[in-house]
Amino acid sequence: MTEPAIVARRICPFCEASCGLSIELQGKQVLRIRGDDDDIFSAGFLCPKAVALKDLHDDGDRLRTPLIKRDGHFVAATWAEAYAEIERRLLPIIARDGPHAVATMLGNPVSHKMSLMLYFPRLAKALGTRNMYSASSVDQVPKMLAVGLMYGSWLSVPVPDIERSRFLLIIGANPMVSNGSLWTVPDFRGKARALRARGGKIVVIDPRRTETAEAADRHLFIRPGADVFLLLGIVHTLFDEDCVKLGRLAPHVDGVDAVRAAARAYAPERVAARCGIAAADIRELARTLATTEHAAVYGRIGTCTQQYGTLASWLIDVINVLTGHLDEEGGMMFPKAAAFAANTRGKPGSGRGIVSGRYRSRVSGAPEISGELPLTCLAEEIDTPGPGQVKALITIAGNPVLSAPNGARLAAALDGLEFMLSMDIYVNETSRHADVILPGVSPLEDAHYDVSFTQFSHRNHARYSAPALPRSDDQPDEWESLLRLIAIVKGLGADADIAALDDALLRDELEKSAGPLADQLMAALSPLRGAERLLDLGLRSGPYGDQFGSQPDGLSLAAIRAAPSGIDLGPMTARIPEALRTPSGKIELAPAALLDDLARVAADLAAPAPDLVIIGRRQLRSNNSWMHNLPVLAKGAYRCTALVHPDDADRLGLADGGRATIRNGPRAIAVQVEVCSDMMPGVVSLPHGWGHDLPGTRLGVAAARPGVNLNALLDENLRDPLSGNAVLSGVAITMAPA
Repeated sequence: MTEPAIVARRICPFCEASCGLSIELQGKQVLRIRGDDDDIFSAGFLCPKAVALKDLHDDGDRLRTPLIKRDGHFVAATWAEAYAEIERRLLPIIARDGPHAVATMLGNPVSHKMSLMLYFPRLAKALGTRNMYSASSVDQVPKMLAVGLMYGSWLSVPVPDIERSRFLLIIGANPMVSNGSLWTVPDFRGKARALRARGGKIVVIDPRRTETAEAADRHLFIRPGADVFLLLGIVHTLFDEDCVKLGRLAPHVDGVDAVRAAARAYAPERVAARCGIAAADIRELARTLATTEHAAVYGRIGTCTQQYGTLASWLIDVINVLTGHLDEEGGMMFPKAAAFAANTRGKPGSGRGIVSGRYRSRVSGAPEISGELPLTCLAEEIDTPGPGQVKALITIAGNPVLSAPNGARLAAALDGLEFMLSMDIYVNETSRHADVILPGVSPLEDAHYDVSFTQFSHRNHARYSAPALPRSDDQPDEWESLLRLIAIVKGLGADADIAALDDALLRDELEKSAGPLADQLMAALSPLRGAERLLDLGLRSGPYGDQFGSQPDGLSLAAIRAAPSGIDLGPMTARIPEALRTPSGKIELAPAALLDDLARVAADLAAPAPDLVIIGRRQLRSNNSWMHNLPVLAKGAYRCTALVHPDDADRLGLADGGRATIRNGPRAIAVQVEVCSDMMPGVVSLPHGWGHDLPGTRLGVAAARPGVNLNALLDENLRDPLSGNAVLSGVAITMAPA
């Protein structure tokens, strides 16, 4: 007898938009995936990536059993065998060389996994290593550092209140494709259309006429990596033309005079040539921002992954403050997440702020930021002998061989490790080097709550996804695997009672945070286990929570379980000074480290711009490398092309559809040319995350159209000195027919 079809709800795991999905199932078969019309956040919207969830679940290349490498080849193993092998190989390294001999690396998909987000910090604490790395340092660390210094918390990132905005200036971002980045905003296209329909305007500044620029009122080209000059020119104009208006934020801001002095030398007429935007346009942008109610400046990946990433990120927020658009309706506002946000915990209005540079990497001396070292330091920490050398590595849902500069060096370094463990769903370009691979569960078999993205959402909400399909009987949840690793590291053994360990860890945390109420809270959270128990704790103690009974109508896991399409918590509201966690209790507009770094800008202002530079490119169907093995996303036209302006093509002798060699010093790649007037002259664009032609992987669809790895061109030693973020944009190249 045929099983009846049922409908399950699921938060999409493919990008930051986190759209609500309606999934029609028959038994264990996915029949159809559509947007959930009742979803309180995404309202039925979905992009082409969402339907690939079926391909991911059914993918024959997706791992379903642990693998152990024997004599250079992976063999299937039981979970007990895999954990025993980890214990056998990892513990002697720690005993001999100490905790810093073990490194960890987290990839982008971790942010879409509640289990990993909530339990990895416990593993990190148990390991006690300083060698922690993640995809953040090839992405958003400059923004985290800037907002941390200004507002006192690493993730206090203001986002555009797009549904009430009248003017949106977008710099180095393409939300039409990404649906936001550090800004969770499903259906950006629809929201942008509505903004313009009510008389608002959108201006995009980017070296490429992106999909977002095509839908905007105006687009201006900018030289890659020169955003700092444009932004300083806008700040200069605001002071020069007496346009600064702090409004109600005035008593909550320190450092205005220091910013005025810092920007004095950067008149638009002086910076125009360096950034490629006319002085008149810079002044017009400043005036528009100053005179338009409900306006916002938003910058993202292009402003972060460059040599002035932290300065550019900081200056964007400075402009929003100076024009009165921070913490105002229609401007840049702070979400109020239902759980896990540092700016909703502790005493409101002030705090300890952030501390960085508590230690430095062993080889390059790069500073620690938010408990991590730059990912581009990982290879040298492995392949450089000496005290403190990394001998073992744990990667979780990460593929730095493709996603970080000079992956060839990192791949060679990984082969030199004494032990490597990967938690991953694929044998990819990185996990192929592992000694043990523990497969993750399919998103359809996983419970989920957006731990991170609710902190960047354009509207406050709470949603929970129960597992849509059952896991196989022997497949542990990922939080259980992390607990097993904690038990191993703590010397409790691979066969330890992890339920008892989980209870002990939570009790210890509650005793520190709640003191004598720990027993009462433990009882209230029973009989939940694992990640769901931590989620219930976060929700109930959060700003909308039921406070364990004292606010009966408040949030709990039970409450959001009972609302499969989510609970709307309303639009963003003004949160200054309550959201601040700086020691002064004020917005620190002029952090000393950022003012000091302007010396680099002054020295660079007179330098000639390179003749030809390269930038990356985001694409709707391939935001990250792990999506390239899904047939529904991989089909269609070949997308790993190098976009070149017609004038550059003529000058360099390049033909549309032809082959070319791109060089950066000794590094070279061969690419397919696509002549395109959407590019700024002097700029080439190649998408990131490709290069699936390395031996030893098990990615059949991706290997059929491997593409070219942009990061193979890039220097792992080139970083933003403040944040340690990799420089991926504005790198000088030469290009010639192949």
